[in-house]
Amino acid sequence: MSRIAYDPVKDRFAQIIRRFRFLRTLFYKILDLFFLRSWYIRKILRQFGSKLDDKGEWKLFDAGSGFGQYDRFILQEFNNVTVQAIDVKKDYLEDSRRYFEEEIKTGRISFKQEDLLEIDYEDTFDFVICVDVLEHIEEDIKVMKNIHRSLQKKGYFLMHSPSIYSEEDADGDESFVDEHARPGYSKNDISQKLENSGFKVVDVAYTYGPKGHLAWELIIKYPMLWLNKIKLWALPIMAIYYIPVLPLSLLLMALDIHDDNQRGAGIYALAQK
Repeated sequence: MSRIAYDPVKDRFAQIIRRFRFLRTLFYKILDLFFLRSWYIRKILRQFGSKLDDKGEWKLFDAGSGFGQYDRFILQEFNNVTVQAIDVKKDYLEDSRRYFEEEIKTGRISFKQEDLLEIDYEDTFDFVICVDVLEHIEEDIKVMKNIHRSLQKKGYFLMHSPSIYSEEDADGDESFVDEHARPGYSKNDISQKLENSGFKVVDVAYTYGPKGHLAWELIIKYPMLWLNKIKLWALPIMAIYYIPVLPLSLLLMALDIHDDNQRGAGIYALAQK
């Protein structure tokens, strides 16, 4: 199997979509559709964010905003939220500032280059999300403590990360996880780390169970390998490939999000200060 690392592929897409706003919007929609973790994150945000939004103004901290796909969803879903998004990648932040130019002008969102190991907020936010970030940071407990301090009392922290079972998805290709500081989290591991950081754990669950794993292989893993190997020549092949594969994969993802997965390649945790 060909080796592939996610960051170079992500950077390649970033270079393409930054040129045209409609491409970035389309890219956001593809991320929301194709990535099962987005289904989980959006579901939990709707459930708990709606309660905050009904009470009036509230602040959300996007701890590792990446392309900004969750920021777009949050601003569209909630009327009373203000978002502060940070990332370590300057070019990603500049792209996001261009895309969210109008929302920045109205004060609904801001972007800042910061390291989660060094953030120093106190009793500031009502909700913090950290999606597929902690697996890249060796001192993850320090980050969790920083996030705990940044939250107001009873504020929520929602994280998602690869689980301890994610290495199995690599099928011997270590490049699928070689950018990570750890193989992943188990339910006990992430629960203990959150509790040691001062949090009360509300919910922990595995994502990408058997059905979600199969969908990920069909619509993400193999197409990415093709794209890495044969570059743009893979696009016509992928277009034909997705005609039968996409509906099946979406069905599998819809089933996965309702399953009580005993194990899965991903894991989310919702905790409260």
